[in-house]
Amino acid sequence: MTAMPDVLPEVETASTSEKPWRLIVWNDPVNLMSYVAYVFRSYFGFTAEKAEQLMLQVHHDGFCAVRSGSREAIESDVQAMHGFGLNATMTQEA
Repeated sequence: MTAMPDVLPEVETASTSEKPWRLIVWNDPVNLMSYVAYVFRSYFGFTAEKAEQLMLQVHHDGFCAVRSGSREAIESDVQAMHGFGLNATMTQEA
């Protein structure tokens, strides 16, 4: 009888070394800048200054990486941003 190779440590190594995911919020012609800052304050709990800084980055650069984390957490954030009417996607950090 052949012994099965122990693959569990490899799976654990792959999951612990997974690169974080980023939440990207995109500029759009619909939402007011003040509303975007409000969403950042109310959903993420950012200070008014931090929310304003991120909103201006979205406005001037066309997008902003708002936060990073696990795939599940960022997927939840993307859905929440869609619920607020913001255009958001996720990408894995390089």
